[in-house]
Amino acid sequence: MKKLKIVTIGGGSSYTPELIDGFIKRYDELPVTDFYLLDIEEGKEKLEIVGKLAQRMVEEAGIPMNIHLTLDREAALKDADFVTTQLRVGFLDARINDEKIPLKYGVLGQETTGPGGFMKAQRTIPVLLDICKAMEKWCPNAWLINFTNPAGIVTEAITRHSAIKTIGICSGANSMMMDIAKAYDVKKADIYARIIGLNHLIFADKIYVKGDDLTDDFIEKLAVGSANNSLKNIPDIGFTARFARALHMYPISYLKYYFLTREMTETAIRDSEKKGTRGEQTREIEKKLFELYQDPNLNHKPKELEQRGGAWYSDTACSIISSIFNDKKEVHVVNTVNNGTTPDLPDHVTLETNAVIDKNGAHPLAYGRLPVKIRGLIQSVKAYEELTVEAAVTGDYATALLALSINPIVPSAAIAEQILDEYLEVNHAYLPQYKR
Repeated sequence: MKKLKIVTIGGGSSYTPELIDGFIKRYDELPVTDFYLLDIEEGKEKLEIVGKLAQRMVEEAGIPMNIHLTLDREAALKDADFVTTQLRVGFLDARINDEKIPLKYGVLGQETTGPGGFMKAQRTIPVLLDICKAMEKWCPNAWLINFTNPAGIVTEAITRHSAIKTIGICSGANSMMMDIAKAYDVKKADIYARIIGLNHLIFADKIYVKGDDLTDDFIEKLAVGSANNSLKNIPDIGFTARFARALHMYPISYLKYYFLTREMTETAIRDSEKKGTRGEQTREIEKKLFELYQDPNLNHKPKELEQRGGAWYSDTACSIISSIFNDKKEVHVVNTVNNGTTPDLPDHVTLETNAVIDKNGAHPLAYGRLPVKIRGLIQSVKAYEELTVEAAVTGDYATALLALSINPIVPSAAIAEQILDEYLEVNHAYLPQYKR
């Protein structure tokens, strides 16, 4: 049997048991012989804890999958078939700064859609492009499956500045389809939603349940509140019934940051004062998770992991890897190059949409013109994303300032400048591209 080698960069992440669980469930179709968990020196302690749990999970499953823990990038990457990335440059302390600094100016710091996403991209993109260079040397034919946020921006940076084959993934669309399935008491496999947009800015405009078009019915469920539309990491503030009917699309919960900016900002400020920012809450969740992970009798993914935003993403990741490996031609929602999917965005940019996944990667399904009611928002956020990638690669202050200034969540260029200056000051250790 051919060896199948998978590498997870950021192997010490609290998410790793989710991923291991996904590969265990799919072992018959995806027989991973060697799974390398790679991390850096600062993440060594967590890597050991998570790695031992992963080994116990594999042993309990009774499958011949070897789990390797390493800080050696070359050893991990050499001859790999798939590389997954779930890293956080600067750890949770950096995320907390990303959230807190904008809140001082009455602006959402949200770690993917707002200024926090911009700052995370500035730290992350240079690191991932360096990983791509290492892959070009040690595993040039491997696929890079990126879960690292902001996933769409990061995927765009890789597609624009590296030759490595890549697909960006997010659990958001998966969660939306699970919510639809729950509303109709069916399995997720019975759901098809046509999705268009950008990472954390997607809309489902067609919803099919067992082949029947139930778009109108589901939108009405959203309007009257009988269907769920909130991820665990996003405050549960609903749209009004009138707005839900007017939009007549199923929006991912992150769209509240754009359509309910004032309400979401006020909630974020209150929450930060009472229970801390989402990053501070996540730090507490992670602390408890790692205490659980150290239990030598624990040999499965604990239910508490679902409290983390992005739970269930292993289903997405493992399904996509299996679809590539087995040339399945399944349809998944992924971050990939537009390449004519819609003429309302440049061909070279990354979007998030339904795509057929086979051994050659993602083939997005043609959508056509974006409806005018969402076109402007998608185009303006994409312009912000393009500038964010350029700033991360060049370290150009002017480009960074323009990126933040045109983000729809940032209310003024003057405030953008103040946020940017504070960000650059506290993150200087992670920003070698910005000359001081």
